[in-house]
Amino acid sequence: MDRPVWAPEGVDMQHPSPARMYDALLGGSHNFAVDREAAEMAINLVPDLPRLALSNRAFLRRAVRFMLDAGIRQFLDIGSGIPTAGNVHEIVHEIDPQARVLYVDIDPVAVAHSRTILHGNTQASAIEADLRKPGDLIEAVRGTGLIDFDEPVGLLLIAVLHLVADADDPIGKVAALREAVAPGSFIAISHLTSELRPDDAGKLGTHSVNQSKVGIHFRSKDEIVALFEGWNSVEPGVVELPLWQPESERDQHEKPGRSLGLGGVAIKE
Repeated sequence: MDRPVWAPEGVDMQHPSPARMYDALLGGSHNFAVDREAAEMAINLVPDLPRLALSNRAFLRRAVRFMLDAGIRQFLDIGSGIPTAGNVHEIVHEIDPQARVLYVDIDPVAVAHSRTILHGNTQASAIEADLRKPGDLIEAVRGTGLIDFDEPVGLLLIAVLHLVADADDPIGKVAALREAVAPGSFIAISHLTSELRPDDAGKLGTHSVNQSKVGIHFRSKDEIVALFEGWNSVEPGVVELPLWQPESERDQHEKPGRSLGLGGVAIKE
């Protein structure tokens, strides 16, 4: 398989990546055949899966706008994935061109492509780091000079914590990030859930282990709420993605009662 010009040297093109599969679900072009095949197999199991991807993207947009309205002017997007239309820095800089955005991902393709898009942009950058090693991640963030942890931060954990196994203590990883940010900081989390459609969640979970080898962990609502421990939730709390402060009918990519994703926003006070 030939390596595309946009893919960095040494990238693994034989195994699917969560970031590239998500890009494929959104109709993006920065993915490999193995990612598209894995995404297509998942769609065959759950045909409305692309609607979940769109719903998640819309939740990200609304959460970022909410934080901007609350005065946040620096954003740390962990597990940012492959840049697609409606990136965080595009949403942010439409409101305040001087606000700062740092993307963090474990996938070198996501980081390389982000850097290409951001070339010449002094208010946004991207680094490679692992959420499962929050101490190293925080130090890497400090090293960029772009995020000031003495000022409130908009922390974005969008569709990433379901990639962290229970054995890797996702609650502890979020707690470490909470300790690093200043009071007045916000966090937004979206997460795949088994709450409403356990059968479909089971199919996708099995597929993620046996076929894509990604390892996705669907969690109950109570388990997702627990990720916000130590933060103060904002209305309407942890809810289905399309029900979190929808702006219009365009945000209703999924029918209420049918979403495979939950999300919420909270503040450190």
